[in-house]
Amino acid sequence: MRSGVIAEQGGGQPAATTGAPPESSSLALWLAHLERLHPLGQAGIELGLERVVLVKDALGQQPQCPLLTVAGTNGKGSTCAYLEAIYAFAGYRVGCYTSPHLLEYNERVRIDRLPVGDAELGEAFAKVEAARQEAGDVALTYFEFGTLAALEVFRVRQVDVMILEVGLGGRLDAVNAYHPDCAVVTSIALDHTDWLGSTRAAVGFEKAGIYRAGRPALCADPDPPQSLIEHALAIGADLHLLGRDFGYFGDQLQWTFWGRDGLRRGGLANPALRGRGQLRNASAALAAVELLRPRLPVSMQAVRRGLIEPELSGRFQVLPGRPAIVLDVAHNPEAVGNLVDNLGEMGFFARTIVVVGMLADKDIAGSLAPLAGKVDVWLVANLDVPRGATAATLAHAVTAGGLGGQVECLASPALAFDRSAKLARENDRIVVFGSFYTVAAVLRSLKNGR
Repeated sequence: MRSGVIAEQGGGQPAATTGAPPESSSLALWLAHLERLHPLGQAGIELGLERVVLVKDALGQQPQCPLLTVAGTNGKGSTCAYLEAIYAFAGYRVGCYTSPHLLEYNERVRIDRLPVGDAELGEAFAKVEAARQEAGDVALTYFEFGTLAALEVFRVRQVDVMILEVGLGGRLDAVNAYHPDCAVVTSIALDHTDWLGSTRAAVGFEKAGIYRAGRPALCADPDPPQSLIEHALAIGADLHLLGRDFGYFGDQLQWTFWGRDGLRRGGLANPALRGRGQLRNASAALAAVELLRPRLPVSMQAVRRGLIEPELSGRFQVLPGRPAIVLDVAHNPEAVGNLVDNLGEMGFFARTIVVVGMLADKDIAGSLAPLAGKVDVWLVANLDVPRGATAATLAHAVTAGGLGGQVECLASPALAFDRSAKLARENDRIVVFGSFYTVAAVLRSLKNGR
């Protein structure tokens, strides 16, 4: 594992440091200020809880409602979406914090499933800035500042329950400055290896860092590394494992959740979010709901609605119309493997055309390998962001890996998608994947009618 600072999760080049904008400034000015606070702007990662805790204490942030933290290599966004919807339909005021965003920063901070407004975020940023200076001009990263601001929004709005998605890892992530009443780890695979380690054991230990003594600690990975189990036992967490303490069974029409002590919740419709792994994510969410039921009672009607009505852009999102268009932010081997499984269940298509752009520090060869022999046309694109890989790098991975199919290099995901639209016939499908940036660029193209 590595310490220090690297570029991560987008943003432009940092500008020269200036003072904070006035409290009434636009959200764009506040986000520019967040960029300037760190040498790498939005792209900066500096793991550790010391800075966040200093400012958190200066703000006097002590959540007074149940708090759930969700970590995992893949699946954490879907799990947060299920929890958010279930509690909203149960009548609670729900605060949900996720990252990264696709199109607008506001997507990260939601109340009752709706993004908060610019003014509300600006007020929270102003409070965090004042506390940051009071605590000694603490040099917060973009993500740390945003995390503190999200919790400030939730405090002002007096939410009944908070759902926080870990940004990177768990143990040293800014979200872990807050103590969860229930912690969920969805899956454990290799990603961000410079930060989390190059083995599943190392990654599992980092993610298990969100667990707390005496509190429910869930893991929905079907084969969790022993490091996660040992850490949970060592700190005295109430560990619940998929397949041992909770799980699911069913068919294509409906499924049943089961938990400890003979608990059964049957006759559940399959989740609205698509993909083979969604029953694991939904089971983790239901396990958490059951464990918090004494504090947050939830009806089965709310559970059923919460499973079938979530919306989550870019997670095996199939757009209506022909040719079929699939958007998926999959960017590591496990996630792309899941994408391939899901594509295999879609039925027959004459050709598969993929649009792909990736970050250079990802396992590019390993991520593209599951698509061997399954792609007719590869439209590989440059990503013009920090650490973005070139189209030539992706093209080399396709050809060197013997993955098959025609390969074309494009200057951007938007241009690659335009090319796919010209190539595709109505019986074909277009698959866009590889990064949040790639999917976001295509969504913007679609939004602008391109």
